[in-house]
Amino acid sequence: MNDTTANLVSIPVGDAVLEGDLRVPSGASGLVVFAHGSGSSRKSPRNTFVAEVIRDRGLGTLLFDLLTESEDETYETRFDIPLLTERLLGATEWLRGRDDAATLDYGYFGSSTGAAAAVLAAADLGDDARAVVSRGGRVDLAESRLGDVTAPTLFVVGGADEPVLSLNRDAFDRLDCEKSLAVIDGAGHLFEGPGELDEVADLAADWFESHLG
Repeated sequence: MNDTTANLVSIPVGDAVLEGDLRVPSGASGLVVFAHGSGSSRKSPRNTFVAEVIRDRGLGTLLFDLLTESEDETYETRFDIPLLTERLLGATEWLRGRDDAATLDYGYFGSSTGAAAAVLAAADLGDDARAVVSRGGRVDLAESRLGDVTAPTLFVVGGADEPVLSLNRDAFDRLDCEKSLAVIDGAGHLFEGPGELDEVADLAADWFESHLG
């Protein structure tokens, strides 16, 4: 495992200050910014697990709260995709101002509604976003910008998560970039079965390792 510097950070974005966990292994060539789903936070155990696997490949990770505590109490705000995208872009801009992250390639890992924000942020950034991975993502909520994404993009969906799988297949067809759709047989939306989240983490880590740095 790489030596990793862990930083509990506060990220100013607009009028909000968002709490985060930034970890950058020594010699990292890239960094993955996580966008959690509705009702979750930077402490999501699934995203935390995936982040550990990604760091073992020598890449940095930033897990942060897309919403403040008071914002997260409002159901509608959790599904405010433009706001979530603004927060993700703001956190990326903040990273560019840090000595330990300014020169790294950036990728996005989005879950559920966070995946829509990841896709929209990548569409805005163009070649400055180097890779995107969606886990059980509501990528249909970014439908209008799917064709603008240039970053290599991987959708990972559970085979038993039928409504989301159908939405992902439709969205996948709209992508005009290097892309892959991985379906994990028998897995539901949360990938709770034995070995399912391990498979998600390995797929994501492989994708980012191939495209960052």
